Amino acid sequence: MRRLFPFLAALLFTAPALPAAGPLSLDKVILALKPDKDPDRMLAERRKLGEALGKLAGKPVEVIVPTSAAVILEGLKNGTIDLAYVSATEMVTIRDAGAGSVLLAGEISGQPHYRSYWVALKGKPYAKVEDLRGKPIAFSSLTSTSGFLIPMVDLKEKGLIEGADPESFFGKGNVWYGIGYVSAIERVLRGEAEAAAVSYYVLDEDKYLTAEQKAKLVKIAEQGPVPTHVVAASSRLSTGDRDALKAALLALREVAGAVSAEIFSADLVEVDGDAHLAPVEKALELLGRRKR
Repeated sequence: MRRLFPFLAALLFTAPALPAAGPLSLDKVILALKPDKDPDRMLAERRKLGEALGKLAGKPVEVIVPTSAAVILEGLKNGTIDLAYVSATEMVTIRDAGAGSVLLAGEISGQPHYRSYWVALKGKPYAKVEDLRGKPIAFSSLTSTSGFLIPMVDLKEKGLIEGADPESFFGKGNVWYGIGYVSAIERVLRGEAEAAAVSYYVLDEDKYLTAEQKAKLVKIAEQGPVPTHVVAASSRLSTGDRDALKAALLALREVAGAVSAEIFSADLVEVDGDAHLAPVEKALELLGRRKR
């Protein structure tokens, strides 16, 4: 807690005026994150984000980590979750279900997209994704854009899979689905999978893995571009609350940039939601996975 006091004090004295937006009508804001990092690290990040965003929003903010994308979808739909930071693939499902819409999207190095990697242990005889035929692999999750959807489209476009069945290339019983990037990487580190599909920043940055873990891994292939994650706003929010929360999130970067970068791995910016999600919609339709 002692570390938190200087941080809060800095907010009190440096917070800029928010863009024009009325006060929140909500008594409390619930923001959901995905379980894609080490649980202890996420606990500290949740506390920092709740404190910083609550100060800007003028109401308490509780940051939760539901166990699955399905729980987030249901929460946005019934109003028990107000905001959620989700993949572009999950956002398409949320929007198609009428549960929410794009509030903001991530921007990495000035771009609304990034790359997806196949990662394996160093010393393994793999130099390209074609070398993984018949090998056990791990996808980050069934709803991950960089850790499932875009790698699947790449396999499809290379003619390596039949229909949308990854087992037609990797082998029956050789495909495992995690609950986030770290779960897939840990399977590789334990020797239970020969490669994992994850976002580039899992390997290239220091937010998800330890230096010891990263030293054991190597990229063997990459694919993309991958549309960045988005902040989804519940369809139950009023226009006024939606605008106030957008203003608070945009201000977060200015007054607590380190917290924002840790949580979102990108700068949050306003985007055309339909245009941002269009590549994902096409990918889902190519694989016959879009449900409407």
